[in-house]
Amino acid sequence: MFEYHGWIAVRETAVGDDDDLRLRQVVDELRLRIAKMASPYLHDLRWMNGEPFIHVGGNSNHRSSSDVVGLFEHVAKVAPGSYGLLHVRDDEDPGHENEVRVLRLARGTVTHHTEALLSPCIPTLEDPFTV
Repeated sequence: MFEYHGWIAVRETAVGDDDDLRLRQVVDELRLRIAKMASPYLHDLRWMNGEPFIHVGGNSNHRSSSDVVGLFEHVAKVAPGSYGLLHVRDDEDPGHENEVRVLRLARGTVTHHTEALLSPCIPTLEDPFTV
């Protein structure tokens, strides 16, 4: 199972004074990338109060069915002022099967962390399996 929930505030730079034309070009390119992900899950890019935001959420059988982690890594490269969080529960991630992981996007870098409030999944979220 690969469950994910996340958001990104898309910013061209961390300076806070984005070039409007360049930012719109980045957003248009990101919109195409998101459209190509073609899945039944939540993959949304929209402008709110003059600022672009991406929201994602889904629950698939395997990680390979969604490139949402790749989306976060791509945004880090093309819009390094962006920031956001992606919470992931992946029971096929070696060494992290019983954790909710958080990917943090900040200043052009994606880092991976254990979400202490939701981990370990058993017993924090679910009871142990008993026969």
